[in-house]
Amino acid sequence: MVSAQRPPLIPLRPMKRPMKVSVGVTLVLLLALFAMNQPLHTVAAPQGIISLQLAGTAEHAQQILSSWRGDKLALARVSLWLDFVFIVAYLATLLQLTRHFTRDRPGIRERMIARWVRTLFVIAAMADIGENIALLSNFTEPSDSLSLTATILALIKLTGLVLGVAGLVIIRASRRRPLTPST
Repeated sequence: MVSAQRPPLIPLRPMKRPMKVSVGVTLVLLLALFAMNQPLHTVAAPQGIISLQLAGTAEHAQQILSSWRGDKLALARVSLWLDFVFIVAYLATLLQLTRHFTRDRPGIRERMIARWVRTLFVIAAMADIGENIALLSNFTEPSDSLSLTATILALIKLTGLVLGVAGLVIIRASRRRPLTPST
C-alpha cells in the first residue's frame, strides 16, 4: 500500500536573509507600537489607538482625543506615524512569507491562491495607509466623515489580513499531489 505523505507545515528550506530581516523589523516595530499603545488605554479608549480607529463618529473620536490630553495625544500621533513604517515592514514580511510558503507548491491552484493572498495583503496595507491619513487628519477637528472613513478602512485592513492569513493556511494545507486510491 502506497500512501502520499503530507509536506511539513513550514517548508524545510531555511528562510533567506531578507525575510529574516523583515520578520525581525516587523516584530520590533510591533512591540514598539504595542508599548506605545499601553499608555493610551483610558475609559474613553479601552483599547488605546484601536478604539480611535473604530470610533466611527466625530463625537466618539472627540471623547477619545479629549481623554488623551498632552503627552498622550503626542504619543498617539507618533504611534500613527510609526505605523507607516510598520505597514511597509509587515507588507514586506507577508509577501515574502507567501513566496516562502509557495516554494514547494508547484500547482496552479496554489499559485492562484497565492496571487489572491498577495492582493489581499496589498489591499490591507493600502487601507491601513488611508486609515492612518484619516486618523491624523481627524486630530485637529474630528468629523463624522473622517471617523467613518477610518473605521471602514480599518475593517477593510483587518478583513484583508485575516483572509490573507487564511489563504496562507490553505496553501500550506493543500496536498502536493493527490492521494493514490488504495486497492
